[in-house]
Amino acid sequence: MPAYPMSSRVQGPLIRARDWLDERGKLAWIAAMILGFVVFWPLGLALLAYMIWSKRMFSCSHRHNRHARYYAPSTGNSAFDAYREETLKRLEEEHREFMDFLQKLREAKDKAEFDQFMQSRNEKPDAYPGA
Repeated sequence: MPAYPMSSRVQGPLIRARDWLDERGKLAWIAAMILGFVVFWPLGLALLAYMIWSKRMFSCSHRHNRHARYYAPSTGNSAFDAYREETLKRLEEEHREFMDFLQKLREAKDKAEFDQFMQSRNEKPDAYPGA
């Protein structure tokens, strides 16, 4: 007899596939559904039903939402639970600050590229004088 029941051997890869698709967003789910219809139409239909039932079709991925807080059940050790909660809050704040920093960095790079473009454009003589 196998060490794991059949349901856990099948459920593990399905959960990993679901999480992988969730990380890539709604378009990945739609692509998987279309591929399912192409390969074997009941598979595509099953994916469509799952997407509607789990509300993945009509909303952003709720499992990996940027603003969702990670929730872990209590371990029974209140000191550890408090430490974990404090650490998660600190990491979320650091992540938010880092994402803001990256956004400002992208904006600065875009501005520098645009300024360089405008400068090079102004330096070129008019190709069509009098136009």
